[in-house]
Amino acid sequence: MLQVTFIRENKELVIERLEKRSIDATKMINDVIDFDEDRRRIQAELDNTLAESNTLSKEIGDLYKSGQAQKANLLKEKSGKLKEASKELSESLNAKTEALNQLLYKIPNIPNELVPSGNSELDNEEIFKAGDIPVLHENAQPHWELAKKYDIIDFELGNKITGAGFPVYKGKGARLQRALIAYFLDKNTAAGYTEYQLPHLVNEASGFGTGQLPDKEGQMYHVTEDNLYLIPTAEVPGTNIFRDVVLSESELPIGITGYTPCFRREAGSYGAHVRGLNRLHQFDKVEILRVEHPKRSHEALDEMVNHVKSILDELKLPYRILRLCAGDLGFTSTLTYDFEVFSTAQDRWLEISSVSNFETFQANRLKLRFKNSEGKNELAHTLNGSSLALPRVLAGILENYQTKEGIVIPEALQPYTGFNIID
Repeated sequence: MLQVTFIRENKELVIERLEKRSIDATKMINDVIDFDEDRRRIQAELDNTLAESNTLSKEIGDLYKSGQAQKANLLKEKSGKLKEASKELSESLNAKTEALNQLLYKIPNIPNELVPSGNSELDNEEIFKAGDIPVLHENAQPHWELAKKYDIIDFELGNKITGAGFPVYKGKGARLQRALIAYFLDKNTAAGYTEYQLPHLVNEASGFGTGQLPDKEGQMYHVTEDNLYLIPTAEVPGTNIFRDVVLSESELPIGITGYTPCFRREAGSYGAHVRGLNRLHQFDKVEILRVEHPKRSHEALDEMVNHVKSILDELKLPYRILRLCAGDLGFTSTLTYDFEVFSTAQDRWLEISSVSNFETFQANRLKLRFKNSEGKNELAHTLNGSSLALPRVLAGILENYQTKEGIVIPEALQPYTGFNIID
């Protein structure tokens, strides 16, 4: 969440940047400042009351020691009133702080100055495109038909076992899926990211720390009896490694990577744009996360973008990069780049990765800090990116690499699959 001090010192900037998200934040920001003023006033009053109470307690103790019990007893009545007043002020302070936090939870991150204005994905800005779109043979098919033809993914079986959006990978389809996971992890570790195996369920505090709660609880599967949530992305458990942690400046930057299944309830619409692997309730993803010094987090974002580019270049898939407009920007992000691979058989672009900088927004929730060169605690910056989400990468490979003889495996993946064609 945004820091109150930042809002106080940059009120007009915050309102202006939130307007790019089509949010009229004037009243909300004024309310934050008013709540903070009340909180500060109550805090000052409580501090004074506690100081007076401590002084009085010491005075009472000294009077008892000097044999002036009668005078001490008279002061005890005043001491009792001060303690009662401090209790009431403390309760009032807690209530005011909670009200302030509830307001702050509703305010999204402010868009970076590079973020274009706009209200939907139609306003996203294409900044890069690479790869040749292949010319397919006359009877080319979309991936859901190829999956059935070569018996590598069974959507109907998944529907029987669980429901729509839970495919079953079979034979060479399962091996290709496993190969992609290993390939992505190897690429990430070679780039300096430390591999983690992370829990697939998180507690409420973890969901709050990365901003899924209270914003996206409707998209998460909730294990109500234990009050745990199935993860929508490895970003959640991965970033929460650093919750309530104070790092030394010398430990920065930190980069981690991890493979997890991801669970999302968002799949619900119908049509070709969500058929097959295009949108799922359960899917596999390899994630990269970084904890960075504020002075170089945007340089780190560019490095993450270039890293994902290098993987797609090696897979020889046609892709493009979009800078998301303010209206399409996630709640917690200040700047996001989306990668899309071109699906030749579907004649459309499919999102396969989002790489984002959250600056201090998550760190403020997580209380993720580092001790700077002056010895003071400072909020770190957090970043994350898909590297990569498997379903649409797999769809892109099946469709773009299909031939009359079968589906050719990209050369970079063949050492991982152990075969060079699905036929």
